[in-house]
Amino acid sequence: MEQNKKKKVAYFYDPEVGNYYYGQTHPMKPHRIRMTHNLLLNYGLYKHLEIYRPEPARDDELTRFHSDEYIEFLRLITPDNQHEHLRQLKRYNVGEDCPVFDGLYQFCKCYTGGSIGGAVKLNKGQNDVVINWAGGLHHAKRSEASGFCYVNDIVLAILELAKYHRRVLYIDIDIHHGDGVEEAFYTTDRVMTVSFHKFGDYFPGTGSIEDIGYDKGKLYSLNVPLQDGIDDENYEQLFKPIMTKVMERYDPDAIVFQSGADSLSGDRLGCFNLSIKGHAECLKFMTTFGKPMLVLGGGGYTIRNVARCWAYETGCLLNADLADDLPPNDYIEYFGPEYRLHFTPSNMENQNAKEYVDKIRAKILQNLEKIPPVPNVPFHNVPEDALNMDDNERPDPELLDDDAKGGGEHGKDKKKLWDGELDASDDEDEKPNRNISDASEPTNGVAAKKENGKSEKDDGPTAMDE
Repeated sequence: MEQNKKKKVAYFYDPEVGNYYYGQTHPMKPHRIRMTHNLLLNYGLYKHLEIYRPEPARDDELTRFHSDEYIEFLRLITPDNQHEHLRQLKRYNVGEDCPVFDGLYQFCKCYTGGSIGGAVKLNKGQNDVVINWAGGLHHAKRSEASGFCYVNDIVLAILELAKYHRRVLYIDIDIHHGDGVEEAFYTTDRVMTVSFHKFGDYFPGTGSIEDIGYDKGKLYSLNVPLQDGIDDENYEQLFKPIMTKVMERYDPDAIVFQSGADSLSGDRLGCFNLSIKGHAECLKFMTTFGKPMLVLGGGGYTIRNVARCWAYETGCLLNADLADDLPPNDYIEYFGPEYRLHFTPSNMENQNAKEYVDKIRAKILQNLEKIPPVPNVPFHNVPEDALNMDDNERPDPELLDDDAKGGGEHGKDKKKLWDGELDASDDEDEKPNRNISDASEPTNGVAAKKENGKSEKDDGPTAMDE
């Protein structure tokens, strides 16, 4: 393990990302990325990061996973013309959870470009860790949007990493099951997916411990189903033994870590009880293995806590200690009345009894023991890198700062975009009617897996079958 080695950490951020706006009552707020960035600046963390503005992903890069028709739909649909495409809206599951908003396609290309660009940097060995807090949208499927996600930047980044790395490990600590990524790689041993998530009457309704992959991918999908109220202690009792065994048996060449912050205590859509330090402990633990790592965002809907969490985790990746008293910043009013980095978890009931935790851990460790020795993948011709990046072009972090009214020089020209002001939908006590999935009839386009491991809506090969 390489816990104390100083790592070269790159960070992707586009000052326009906070301008995109799902709508006033929608819980997904890209503004949280701007808030996170502002904390990084005011804590001084930017001095230790290589900061890059992502190159927007190209259409042909998006179609490495997504269908041509779906990407063309995302490119053309707008709030003004959506009423002309009602059949396609239904076909591609675009509507309430995944609304059409101004700049939707540019938003997708922006967050995806950061994830693919990060994978390219790891492929070239230029950095040990790459961060893209705007990425991590794990629900999107090949031909449909799902759960606030339109383009699956994670799948596209993994496909990029797989050009140079024989085995890629994907870890997901978002409260929701990482169904889009699991489905994409369900039949291959080139990628192992491990998801820790709430399971039961909860979106997306998938992620049973019995879902372990299919064909060549059998045993290479791991699901850790959890109940309401899990705390730091229980989570660590599962995460560390399981991930230690995963690293021993699978020995990946690279890691993609989805750090969804809706598993924190007090999340507007969540029901776990993790502290920021407990959440970050998972990420810190994985850095000790010394593998190239791409760190992505994901869910998180109490946005002041999302910004706190991702700022703290950036500090962890830099081995930097952050003061608990928040520095003056452009969004300080969000963090009152305490104005602190950390918060105290609630006293909610932990429904994960010791017997349940022990049973889950034993079952998964037993499955991991069945994995054959590290799979050997012969390498042939390596495909061309995505995103031709100019390594000499590194923006001044000060130029990436954003003002209180939109961030970025074009912020004023966009219509129907958020100015960052607090509105009624930011109340953490308001619980939007989202992520509850009927057990017998999954919602939001999520189909139950058949016995062969594919969903009933599968209309093409998995991501690694090309």
